[in-house]
Amino acid sequence: MGIEVRRKRELVIAAIEEIGAQGSLDVTVSKIARRAGVSSALAFHYFGDKDRLFLSAMRYVLTIYGAEVRAALARAEGHDARLRALIHASFTPSNFCTTAIAAWLNFYVLAQRSPEAKRLLRVYQRRLHSNLVHDLKPLTGAEATAIAERIGGLIDGLYLRFALTPAGLNGESATALVLSALDHEIGAAA
Repeated sequence: MGIEVRRKRELVIAAIEEIGAQGSLDVTVSKIARRAGVSSALAFHYFGDKDRLFLSAMRYVLTIYGAEVRAALARAEGHDARLRALIHASFTPSNFCTTAIAAWLNFYVLAQRSPEAKRLLRVYQRRLHSNLVHDLKPLTGAEATAIAERIGGLIDGLYLRFALTPAGLNGESATALVLSALDHEIGAAA
């Protein structure tokens, strides 16, 4: 990995960590650069402005999430197993931790003013919905789309709940809640 690629990655990770530490997008490039061990000028050179750095951080979080989902789905056999794998991947320690959750929530805020951030979030939402519907349809028929909306909303809602009150909720308990809801939905549709 070249120095420029490594420095960019360090800045992206520092941005995620700084957003997580602050709990908002109200962080400065100089704080992010300091956390990464580089100068603010270098951060601006690589990204141009703070929003581009935030978008790169968002892409990084989505890349990690996507890789974990793809790996989980590749190991799963059958529609029920694929649904469970997708849910488990949504709450892995790298996705369901304070830093990543703070980044996700702040990216939702960024999407309110940035068309590119909004596009990235739509890609995530469409993929999650598509994956759910694909494996729900053989199990629930015509109810698949509505069930996918509810399960996707529950996943996103648990991220919000964890951000507001992390006590009592972790990746395992969040997974268990969503799996219970999934079982209920499949049972009700049968």
